Amino acid sequence: MKRIDFQPVLFDTLKNYSKEKFFTDLMAGIIVGIVALPLAIAFGIASGVSPEQGLITAIIAGFIVSFLGGSNVQIGGPTGAFIVIVYGIIQQFGIEGLAIATVMAGIMLVLMGVFKLGTIIRFIPYPIVVGFTSGIALTIFTTQIKDLFGLTMDKVPADFISKWIAYFHSFDTTNWIALGVGIGSILLIIVTPRFSKKIPGSLIAIIVMTVISYLLRHHLNITGLETIGDRFEINASLPTPNGLAFNIETINQLLPAAFTIAILGAIESLLSATVADGVTGHKHNSNTELIAQGAANIVVPFFGGIPATGAIARTMTNINNGGKTPVAGLIHAVVLLLILLFLGPLTKHIPMACLAGVLVIVSYNMSEWRTFKSLMKNSRSDVAVLLTTFLLTVIFDLTIAIEIGLLLALVLFMKRMSEVTHITVAKDQLDLSNEGEIYHEEEKLIVPQGVEVYEIDGPYFFGIANKFEEQMVQLGDHAQVRIIRMRKVPFIDSTGIHNLTNLCRISQQENTRIILSGVNPKVHEVLHKAGFYSLLGEENICPNINAALRRAKEIVQDPQEK
Repeated sequence: MKRIDFQPVLFDTLKNYSKEKFFTDLMAGIIVGIVALPLAIAFGIASGVSPEQGLITAIIAGFIVSFLGGSNVQIGGPTGAFIVIVYGIIQQFGIEGLAIATVMAGIMLVLMGVFKLGTIIRFIPYPIVVGFTSGIALTIFTTQIKDLFGLTMDKVPADFISKWIAYFHSFDTTNWIALGVGIGSILLIIVTPRFSKKIPGSLIAIIVMTVISYLLRHHLNITGLETIGDRFEINASLPTPNGLAFNIETINQLLPAAFTIAILGAIESLLSATVADGVTGHKHNSNTELIAQGAANIVVPFFGGIPATGAIARTMTNINNGGKTPVAGLIHAVVLLLILLFLGPLTKHIPMACLAGVLVIVSYNMSEWRTFKSLMKNSRSDVAVLLTTFLLTVIFDLTIAIEIGLLLALVLFMKRMSEVTHITVAKDQLDLSNEGEIYHEEEKLIVPQGVEVYEIDGPYFFGIANKFEEQMVQLGDHAQVRIIRMRKVPFIDSTGIHNLTNLCRISQQENTRIILSGVNPKVHEVLHKAGFYSLLGEENICPNINAALRRAKEIVQDPQEK
């Protein structure tokens, strides 16, 4: 077995690290830490846990991802993509259930990296990624309506449709101060980039609205605006690690959720790293990155944290502010730790409506509505995958969406592959004028009497294997020799081998000989290992069509060959 592809970038970076690089990483790390603060708090609360748990996730996961990761600039932490799945798991299995599922997901991610699946993960169909990303965005937006409008509701239903029905019944309880704070936060986030690219709009919104909330409550005696402190108790310290009760029953129950977390984490982290590569010109190690993400998700739950992955927005902030190495990511984690320890109590004054405004902007940026709109103009199969994944994410949950989306994409891919694989037959002559082969001088070759020439153009896999058999049955005659040209077959699977083997045996019973022509080297190796050539005979494996026709003439003319 080849060695594990685990090469953390940090260790290579430190070999030639300089004072200049440190200062650029220091500034980038501080800025990213400040940017990550409101997002970590908002994602934690939206996921159904406390704001400090969101911060703890950003601190621990951010440190581990930068320490062990395969990217120069990747920033790890909680992201909006996990909100829906995390909230659902907590509702069904509680905080401990979430912790166990996250550890299981972490183990899956590590195994993905160990078995070098990093490159494969990136090939998940784009319509699936856009479908569930857009679905998550709409779901996040939906979950924030209560806090954005300050609605008075005993209980918010879990499913999408019931949630909106409940909202419409409760809009008469709108808290106009909360709504004003929420809309004001959104406007501040939108306009801030026009004045400053360095300072995040979400941080400005939180500072301004927290000050306003404090003044309203303590100087004007207006107490109707709910803050973080009204809903949560802030503990400004790092928690001690806790044990988790693993058992077979719990593992079986949480396996689908863990799989969803792992797939989602893998996709988002590798997507983020790929986007970063395009900007920096570096190339990340996808397998190392998966192992680092897995390690982070194994450790974080023992400290009360939630699932984490590579965060595109924070990673881009790191790049735009001069981050060059993983040291910037380590500094970002230290900055968040210092904020938690020394400024944690101040977070209790942040209005919930302000955080709702932050998440509305997050959901809008996640929605990728322009990409969604453009994909709707693609083929019907892409549209089907996109809409199915989107609707299942919104109406049901992410686990079902990913499973059915992948299944649908696989089925449609097989259908498409079967459509591009063509089988042609010639009985009298072959026109080689457009083939570009170098083994012949004539443009047309005569096919001897009693010989049929079949050509397979495309992959010979389980989706096409029976098509070949059916075409032969339709001809209804029994040729003396059948030449199968396989020069355009890039690969063959076990079903294709089984199909060819059956064809060869049936043909032998009918006193018909099979000749293979121009077999691709990779296909040749597969057939050889499968023992197919011992059934066919090495003399009936020809390098090109000229040799195959000569061999066919020998069989037709020599009765001993039949």
